[in-house]
Amino acid sequence: MGATWDGKGVNFALFSAHATKVELCLFDESGKIELERIELPEYTDEIWHVYLPNAAPGQVYGYRVYGPYEPQNGHRFNHNKLLIDPYAKQLVGTLEWNEAIFGYTIGSPDLDLSFDERDSAPYVPKSKVVDSTFDWEDKKEFRVPFNDTVIYEAHVRGISMRHPKVDEKVRGTCKGLATKELLSYIKKLGVTSIELLPVHAFVNDNLLVEKGLSNYWGYNSIAFFTSQPTYLATGHHAEFKKMAREIHSAGLELILDVVYNHTAEGSELGPTLSMRGIDNATYYRLMPGDQRYYMNDSGTGNTLDLTHPCVLRLVTDSLRYWVSEMGVDGFRFDLGTILAREETGFNEQHGFNVACRQDPLLSQIKLIAEPWDCGIGGYQVGAFPPGWMEWNDRFRDTARAFWRGDNGQVPELANRLTTSGDLFNHRGRRPAATVNFITAHDGFTLNDLVSYSEKHNEANGDENRDGNDNNLSCNYGIEGPTIDESINTFRKRQIRNFLSTLFLSQGTPMLVAGDEFANTYQGNNNVYCQDNDISWLNWELEKENRDLVLFTQHLLKIRHSHPLLRRGRFLVGAINEDLGVKDVKWLSTSGAEMAQVDWDNTDNAFLAMLMDGRAQPSGIRRKGDDATLLLVVNAHSGPVSFRLPFSPKGCAWTRLVDTNEADLSHSGKTIHQFHDEYIVTDHSTLLFKLEKHFT
Repeated sequence: MGATWDGKGVNFALFSAHATKVELCLFDESGKIELERIELPEYTDEIWHVYLPNAAPGQVYGYRVYGPYEPQNGHRFNHNKLLIDPYAKQLVGTLEWNEAIFGYTIGSPDLDLSFDERDSAPYVPKSKVVDSTFDWEDKKEFRVPFNDTVIYEAHVRGISMRHPKVDEKVRGTCKGLATKELLSYIKKLGVTSIELLPVHAFVNDNLLVEKGLSNYWGYNSIAFFTSQPTYLATGHHAEFKKMAREIHSAGLELILDVVYNHTAEGSELGPTLSMRGIDNATYYRLMPGDQRYYMNDSGTGNTLDLTHPCVLRLVTDSLRYWVSEMGVDGFRFDLGTILAREETGFNEQHGFNVACRQDPLLSQIKLIAEPWDCGIGGYQVGAFPPGWMEWNDRFRDTARAFWRGDNGQVPELANRLTTSGDLFNHRGRRPAATVNFITAHDGFTLNDLVSYSEKHNEANGDENRDGNDNNLSCNYGIEGPTIDESINTFRKRQIRNFLSTLFLSQGTPMLVAGDEFANTYQGNNNVYCQDNDISWLNWELEKENRDLVLFTQHLLKIRHSHPLLRRGRFLVGAINEDLGVKDVKWLSTSGAEMAQVDWDNTDNAFLAMLMDGRAQPSGIRRKGDDATLLLVVNAHSGPVSFRLPFSPKGCAWTRLVDTNEADLSHSGKTIHQFHDEYIVTDHSTLLFKLEKHFT
């Protein structure tokens, strides 16, 4: 499929089940002058194709597809509209919002039932043939074991636009992200995998353009094989490969956030740019009984129909291309539930899930679902099949509510700290399946979570009506920035509590770039349209809040050096009769195991979790030899007296973390004996390690 160069010529192939004729349009290298139209002479198994000898990489092209214009029957063919090849590997030019890009006549009383005869070619991007050869220098992939994975969510533009070590000429591009000093910083932080917000070519919505804004996040894809042109400083598709090679050279994994649930063509009133004009009735899910309208489970106007084998092939071909040709190590699927949605709702045995699980390439990489969409029954956290990882919003909401001081959170928190076994411990799924996060690109940053009680999205132009109102946040006295040092000190402690909860829990943690140095979006919890200083990382804060960066590095060093924090087995709290060991115990302030009355006490905001390193680490029935760890959290508004639990003779508790102290110099140096009283500061987290001590 697509345009394939074999060294002698180029084969062009386009799927359309309902077209009556397809023309290949060849353009000059600028994409502005149409040179020739060639009717595709071959039609094999619903694929139109032609081989052009002597055609070569660099050739710019597009398609005009003929067929019925019958919106009420799902058909929207209009040969006056130049169309992007769904398999295009590179685009030339940018989209200009002109009335000619719509298949119907704007202003017509018949709306989309009318037929527009204007040529859209001057206003739309064109496809380009590429040479896929590339020297990977044996660095095509870098696969991190699932249990060891720590994800760093970032934006190609946002992370590099203000970085002092990135050349100003390449900031905001793949080449900018590949800057060695930037990658070195990320590696030293202790994360293992960079997850990039969408890099597939996308469209800036007309409504945003009219407001002087843009689709910064990029969740509006139009070409699934193409890098966003504005992310390529060199203008060449191989720039992404070079970035992937540098990321791997730095010892990091590359994961892409991908959007296969919808396209930028929108609703029935949207433009005709690609799939709508190629075969609308096949590519999109249409309303039963009136195919003029689209199913809108994505909330963006349309939904791709992955129940059709050729649409499913498009998506899986795209995934394989980014892995095999572009050096990607995994994917996070936006609104992933849609990809397995049928007429009756979500189906874990949907062809997409089955295809990924049986594919010899895709089944071996990281597949991460955002397990919800806007449709009925769209919330499916924990319901994806084995082999999948999933974003766990229950972890996010519980951690936020607990540290804010909401009542009755202790039982829920216990589940989240131990890998949300109530959601994921079935069918042999592993703890790494839950992707734990406190923040994500969508919502407050970690700094703003503890600095604002309300969202402040006025800059988005919707009178602060956009974005989620339920942020489970708190400003602790003053809305936004303050010169009150007591509030600032407390906010930093809360940030350390959130970081500790994230990295000391079982499962796969995900950190948003900049949260480790208190980056801010100025209270905006929906910066999807802010391609400016509001959303770009402020690297000056990395210097100002260096203590938080060091604390993050400290936590991740602990995580990587203690296998107990990233085990491949769920901690279930049941005694192993053969070994005489409980993998996890929940302790009250007395140091004894919690009783039911403690669990039922909704005023309780204290929890101690004892993880026994002797617990069975694998399927083999043998004792483990990991260090025993004790995690203590106190969200009370006052200090709590805690009795340290029993320790064997010759052993004592070494304190590794206390979020009440910004200074790390005492970490690992304070020793506490069995039954010692420890005054746990309000709103603080502690981590102790059981070690042998000789006096």
